[in-house]
Amino acid sequence: MKPYPIKIEQMMRQFYATLSEKDKRRYAAVEARKLEHGGVTYIARVLGCDCKTVQAGMKELDQLPEKKEVAERVRKPGGGRKPYYETYPDIDAQFLAVLRDHTAGDPMREDVRWTNLTRREIAELLAQEYQVTVSETVIRQLLKQHDYRRRKAQKNER
Repeated sequence: MKPYPIKIEQMMRQFYATLSEKDKRRYAAVEARKLEHGGVTYIARVLGCDCKTVQAGMKELDQLPEKKEVAERVRKPGGGRKPYYETYPDIDAQFLAVLRDHTAGDPMREDVRWTNLTRREIAELLAQEYQVTVSETVIRQLLKQHDYRRRKAQKNER
């Protein structure tokens, strides 16, 4: 097997870095198939990937459909972290229970409520009392969902 010139290897690495996971596997497999015995190991070393990645790409190439199909997604749907309301289905009741003793409002307008706790304090209380670990961003969303407003102390100038 004759290795590629260094300039070609550099271009291959640059191009490889721009591809998606699936395309990286397939590109590595195509390059390895061009070479003779030892091509898989050589291409894996040049591209900085594992030999198993190249072999997986070869299997994918063997299973390509006859018709041209362009997939819009790279990964299967459903991956990633689940939303907080799926992880903690009782979070609304727990959130309101934490705020029960720390809520005030406008006596003239029932829809205006606020709390004297910061988002961090609310998150800490949820973690202590209910073992619910959520970010301050989730707390902000819950405050907005339950119509809590921000309340700041006003300083009057006299």
